[in-house]
Amino acid sequence: MFRRLALTCAALLSVVSAQLVVTSPGANDWWVASSVNTLAWSCTSSPYLNFTILLANSNLSILPAPLAIVAVQQNFDCSESITQQQSAQPAGSGYVIQLASTLNETDIYAESQPFEIKALGSSYPTTTSSAGSTPTGSASAGAAQATKTGGALAEYVPVGMSMVAALALSLVVA
Repeated sequence: MFRRLALTCAALLSVVSAQLVVTSPGANDWWVASSVNTLAWSCTSSPYLNFTILLANSNLSILPAPLAIVAVQQNFDCSESITQQQSAQPAGSGYVIQLASTLNETDIYAESQPFEIKALGSSYPTTTSSAGSTPTGSASAGAAQATKTGGALAEYVPVGMSMVAALALSLVVA
């Protein structure tokens, strides 16, 4: 009986520790206004099937309220190319990406580090890898696509908290 309870608690803790994290843009990245920009997140550790992508800024004169730029984004995609129309915001700093509930945008699952949107025509930041430098804007979208197509199916099937709770209850009752 106690062994089942301990196993159930361990399973619950592993699901609770799974989280969604915005991996790009990061603190040293920026987007270019009215350009294709890349957004990436930790899809393999996320407990959510989908979410809404919001762009927000604490400076209300730049962006008075969070702006939904993708209404329903599937988690298993791992990244999304933000289109020119979606990133047509004024140049400025203090922008953040928020990944929120599709039913209640105030229920924020994850938030990026603050980043800057630079004026149209600016160059993208570069990251160094063994293959050389790659911009984090539109050119890296292909790399993100290659990343999301690999891996086991189990990485893309999040376990719902209600399923885990039901399993825990059945083990305790048994």
